[in-house]
Amino acid sequence: MMITLYDIAHARTGDKGNRANISLIAYAPEDYEILVKEATEERVAQHFSDRKPTKVTRYLLPNLGAMNFILDDVLDGGVNDSLNLDMHGKSLSFHLLNMPIQYTK
Repeated sequence: MMITLYDIAHARTGDKGNRANISLIAYAPEDYEILVKEATEERVAQHFSDRKPTKVTRYLLPNLGAMNFILDDVLDGGVNDSLNLDMHGKSLSFHLLNMPIQYTK
């Protein structure tokens, strides 16, 4: 069945310069493995392709049931350089949570 990450996880984010840092945290420990399988660096890079990240790095945090993504060059130069009103780290976490995934128990 297809769901979005929002259905099984929440996110926290921040930004520094032109880099976004997005943590994805499973609501339930049993859903962490689904996140590991579905929220890969490649899929996240594709999901953010309109922002043209030059690199996406994923760090797994299994003891927390979480993972952290670093997306390089996705903030139009950073908060001070960007002409966008709301394309900083906070709004990008909601975009990630909207990513569809295949859910199987």
